[in-house]
Amino acid sequence: MKKIKVLNLHAGIGGNRKMWDSEKYEVTAVEWCEDLAEVYQKWYPNDKVIVGDANEYLAKNYEEFDFIWASPSCTTHSKIRFMASKSKENRKYDAKLPNMELYSFIVFLQNFCKDKKWVVENVKPYYTPIIEPNKTLGRHIFWCNFDFEEKCFENPDTNHVNVTGKTNRFGISLEGIKIKQRKDQVIRNCVNPEMGKHIIDSAFPEVKGEHSAYKGGQL
Repeated sequence: MKKIKVLNLHAGIGGNRKMWDSEKYEVTAVEWCEDLAEVYQKWYPNDKVIVGDANEYLAKNYEEFDFIWASPSCTTHSKIRFMASKSKENRKYDAKLPNMELYSFIVFLQNFCKDKKWVVENVKPYYTPIIEPNKTLGRHIFWCNFDFEEKCFENPDTNHVNVTGKTNRFGISLEGIKIKQRKDQVIRNCVNPEMGKHIIDSAFPEVKGEHSAYKGGQL
C-alpha cells in the first residue's frame, strides 16, 4: 500500500493537517519557527518536520511529492489589519506593504507542478487579488489545480477576534505550552481541520482504504 507523499509548507502547528489520515498520507512539514515546529512534531510524531525556509525547500524538493499545500503568511493581506492600520484616529498597527511571496508560490506551482496536486491558502485580501483564486471557503481563498466542493463548515465557538492564548479552537489549544510566538495569533492562523481534510481528500477522490493504485502524481 503506497502512501501519498504530502508537502505541508508554512505548517505552523498543523491545523490543516489535524484530520489527515496517516494511513493514506506521508507528510513532510516545513516551518521556519523552531518553537512551532517543535509543537507540530510533538503532535504529529510520524511526520517529518523541517525547520527552514519554505521557498528554498519547495524549489529544491518539489519533485519528491504528490501533493503540496502552502499557507504563506496572511498578515499583510488581511482586511482586519488593513482597517486597523488605515485609521489615523484609532491606529492599532503600522501600515505594511503586502508580502507578495504569496504570488511567488502560486506562479511556481502553476508552472513547475502541473503533474502534481497543489493548493495555496490565504485569507480574503483587502485588495483585488493579483491572481484570481479558484475557490472560496469561509474567510479563506484558495489557488489550486483540482476541484473541490465549496461547502460551509461549522463556525468555532470562539469568534476570530476573541481568540486568546487559552482558547481551544477546532480542538487545538496551546494552553500550558511555552512558545515565543503570540499564542492567540498562532491559533487564529490554524485552518479548520475539517476544511483541511475536505480539500486533501478531494484531491484524491479515488483513494479509499487500500490505495496501491496511486503512483507518482496519477491515479
